[in-house]
Amino acid sequence: MNDETIVEMKHITKRFPGVVANDDISIGIRKSEIFALLGENGAGKSTLMNMLFGMIQPDQGEIFIRGKKVTLESSRTAADLGIGMVHQHFKLIQNYTIAENIILCREPMKRWLGIIPYIDLKRANDEIRELSRKYHLEVNPEQKIENINVSVQQRVEILKMLYREADILIFDEPTAILTPQEIEYLLEIMQELRRNGKTIILITINWRKLKKLPTAAQSCGMAG
Repeated sequence: MNDETIVEMKHITKRFPGVVANDDISIGIRKSEIFALLGENGAGKSTLMNMLFGMIQPDQGEIFIRGKKVTLESSRTAADLGIGMVHQHFKLIQNYTIAENIILCREPMKRWLGIIPYIDLKRANDEIRELSRKYHLEVNPEQKIENINVSVQQRVEILKMLYREADILIFDEPTAILTPQEIEYLLEIMQELRRNGKTIILITINWRKLKKLPTAAQSCGMAG
């Protein structure tokens, strides 16, 4: 296990009207670790990770990435720092292909006759095929989202993070929509990601589904 602390959140507090979602929370996560954030619904797990992904900002506390203090003003800021997140409800465009979803806003471009720019879909498809083989994610980049099941859609969300070169991967309740067989496959994918140097953070209420993973865990009795 790598001893480098890649994510550190110190004394994080977040308040919403009528509730303290996170109260003085501190965590440290090492590089290439699978880290489980445990707690009941309403405990504040997703709130904490939404702050790490830049979707909301803490009222108090500090966040360090690779030892450097950062201000995560947006999810784009987080992505630029190598942080990706697979949300419980996927953010995919149904009538787009897998490749079109993955490259959205980061399209590889070519120029027709050296003048007119257009999206190089062939290159995108080839890159995504290669990426899916490397991590055993098994997708056909030319399929439309509306024609694939939720397990494959989850793989597309993972590939979106990898295409953007994220090395800190947050999964929000990743097993909630999967069958037992699909969960087994997801755990194998996570192991492969860890072996390739990725750091994984799991938000979960059900530890038993993930007990096969060599995971550090922190219980979140935050609020709610």
